[in-house]
Amino acid sequence: MKLKLRTRLVIAFVIIAIVPLILISAAVVGLGTYQMHAFSKAYNLTEQVNLLSGNSLQIFNRMTQGEQKEIEKTLSSNPELFNDPEYLQGVNDRLSKKYAYLIVRKDGDIVFDGDSEVTKELYNQLPQYEEVEEEIDGSIYLDGDTQHLVKQMNFLYPDQERGSVFIVSNIEGFLPEVKVMMVEMLLAVVLIMIFTDAVLMMWVYGSVVRPLGHLQEATKKIRDGNLDFALEVESDDEIGQLCQDFEEMRLRLKESAEEKVQYDKENKELISNISHDLKTPITAIKGYVEGIIDGVASSPEKLDKYIRTIYNKANDMDKLIDELTFYSKIDTNKIPYTFSKINVASYFRDCVDEVGLEMEARNIELGYFNYVDEDVMVIADAEQMRRVINNIISNSVKYIDKKNGIINIRIKDVGDFIQVEIEDNGKGIAPKDLPNIFDRFYRTDSSRNSSQGGSGIGLSIVKKIVEDHGGRIWATSKEGIGTEIHFVLRKYQEVIQG
Repeated sequence: MKLKLRTRLVIAFVIIAIVPLILISAAVVGLGTYQMHAFSKAYNLTEQVNLLSGNSLQIFNRMTQGEQKEIEKTLSSNPELFNDPEYLQGVNDRLSKKYAYLIVRKDGDIVFDGDSEVTKELYNQLPQYEEVEEEIDGSIYLDGDTQHLVKQMNFLYPDQERGSVFIVSNIEGFLPEVKVMMVEMLLAVVLIMIFTDAVLMMWVYGSVVRPLGHLQEATKKIRDGNLDFALEVESDDEIGQLCQDFEEMRLRLKESAEEKVQYDKENKELISNISHDLKTPITAIKGYVEGIIDGVASSPEKLDKYIRTIYNKANDMDKLIDELTFYSKIDTNKIPYTFSKINVASYFRDCVDEVGLEMEARNIELGYFNYVDEDVMVIADAEQMRRVINNIISNSVKYIDKKNGIINIRIKDVGDFIQVEIEDNGKGIAPKDLPNIFDRFYRTDSSRNSSQGGSGIGLSIVKKIVEDHGGRIWATSKEGIGTEIHFVLRKYQEVIQG
């Protein structure tokens, strides 16, 4: 499930606030239960002791209950043993393992003290003998410089002297087991906090820090001019969307940079083409002018031929400059269209008549075939469509390599469209070049060894104009046989309102 960054922050806050408390509580309960069972087992307690209760009196009282019962039993059956130092020392040794010791008093005198260095000051505080009819399970809490729990058991020696047995527990400090348990709990708390923080850090790092690191690396690459990389988008949260936007920006920057490189390349190629294509007619003009100046054109016929050639070359230069001017308008999308209703049959007949004389002068046979009704109309810019026809025919003329050139123009009716076909019997176009002939600056004769030249923008102008009219243009060709350019325009249809 993909989470938004805001949701992740809320979850992280909940984890920080609640999860450690739950885990710590579970650890405290688990460790406490385990230590209580271990404590009861270690000291042979019949009742479970709550080490976390803080009631030291209860804990120390229960720890010595077994010895207390044993002493009471011995007092009732064999009290003379409390004159035996060896027996008393054995009892004291068992009590010392439970952080207690034994004091025996006989008729006011201490006859045994298991830890005299500690309890000398307690002698005067020990309760006096109380003769009672029944045995009493007594416990007294003494609070002096040190805190002690005292269990007193009174009895009579065989010689009827009064005796008291005291089990004394020093309750001033914590039991070692309690200290161990507290250390374990503190360690568990630290480990839980470290574990929780580590999990959150890994989660935050994976969802926030790492994507930001990738984004920073990508920014440095773009700063250094490197756009040839891909920024991987790993999530769908806000940072993932930021990375996605950044990747789209990179792609656009790369596309823009590639377009700029291509544009610069095309401009350089255009300048090179212009230089080549202008140099050819200028060289010819200079040659013929020099011939006139030098008197080479001695006869009126030869002079007329020179002047006509100069005129034609000047016209070629004028057409080239016109193409370049129009190209600049295409590049800025500022072509001045003036659309109007045009009769198809009449319009294309006039276009053919205009180019007919030029084709005749070039010894090219021009055929015109109209297959649409006389009343078919289209919405078009008459001047720009004439540019389309002229550019296509001029391109065909350049590449007619046969002695008897042929150009056929056919106008067909194809349903809601009219289709114009301009066919020539030139040298044709190679299949590898055919898809590119409408691209700007593309020239199949890249070596420029032919005398035709050309800027390489004529057909790109044609494509732009046809597409701006809502039409479509394409080409078919066979090498050595010829090329056929096709384009379609939508018919004009009156909308009848009911």
